[in-house]
Amino acid sequence: MIGVLGSTMIDLVTYTPRMPAAGETLEAPEFELGCGGKGANQAVAAARLGSDVTMVARVGSDAFGDLMLDTLRGEGIDVAHVGRAPGTNGVAPIFVEPDGTNRILIVKGANAALTPADVEAAADALAACDLLVLQLEVPLETVYAAIDLGKRLGVPVLLNPAPGDPDLDIAQACRCAFFTPNESELGLLTGLPVDTPEQVRAAARSLLDRGLDAVLVTLGSAGVLRVDADGEEVVPGHAVEAVDTTGAGDAFIGAFAHAWSGSRDVRAAIEFANAYAADSVTRRGTQKSYASAAQFAASSTRPRTAHDPQE
Repeated sequence: MIGVLGSTMIDLVTYTPRMPAAGETLEAPEFELGCGGKGANQAVAAARLGSDVTMVARVGSDAFGDLMLDTLRGEGIDVAHVGRAPGTNGVAPIFVEPDGTNRILIVKGANAALTPADVEAAADALAACDLLVLQLEVPLETVYAAIDLGKRLGVPVLLNPAPGDPDLDIAQACRCAFFTPNESELGLLTGLPVDTPEQVRAAARSLLDRGLDAVLVTLGSAGVLRVDADGEEVVPGHAVEAVDTTGAGDAFIGAFAHAWSGSRDVRAAIEFANAYAADSVTRRGTQKSYASAAQFAASSTRPRTAHDPQE
């Protein structure tokens, strides 16, 4: 079982021929509304691949909150610890250009109401999990409480430090089993340059020196840099024709959590997750771009030698 403590967002997606200049009004050809949020995205990806998932989150008291809860239930996710907060659900206006490039704003809404007390209230459910997955769209003190709980329960914690927050206590991050920044987040949080591959490796190694078990630096289509006690390597990604890159990082995390929790094989889980994330960018949207286990089994990106714990 996978525990996900994190955000829920309603995605307000506009497909635009280009971004407007300051003061300019530009007609956009398409708009879509969908469910997102880094926490919910990662939970949905893992659930669609076949994992049992329990989520700890807060949704709004508005119609967006109703939609979010209905969506999570529809994915088979345990929502016993998804509470309601007064006011609006979190929302994310997203702007997608023709080459798949996206720009995202987030309004935390109900996500800001997730507290350390909510973490403690979910302790019994999280104790049964193989992995606890965290991100940074909820208050930092709640993230730290979840890391504390994971250590107390002996449940490995994966921290995805996105969106990058310079106030994150890197000492807290180094208590986790897995830390999964992209290059810019790695630079922001270590204070080290990340302009060259060697600098990225050095920044990642600096976290191992501070006690972290494993750093997985996501490099987009280039793959993932894995740095841990066994050494370092880049696990290659997949070159695909991207339609919409929104949510690809969350697809990776959810797929990694699914594969690792079943096999405990880090490299195979990275290969699996790289392929799943690449498959997701070939379709529009966030959660709706995530393949089911059956759909992914037929995907051209799926690694044919990686161990799938659900097979």
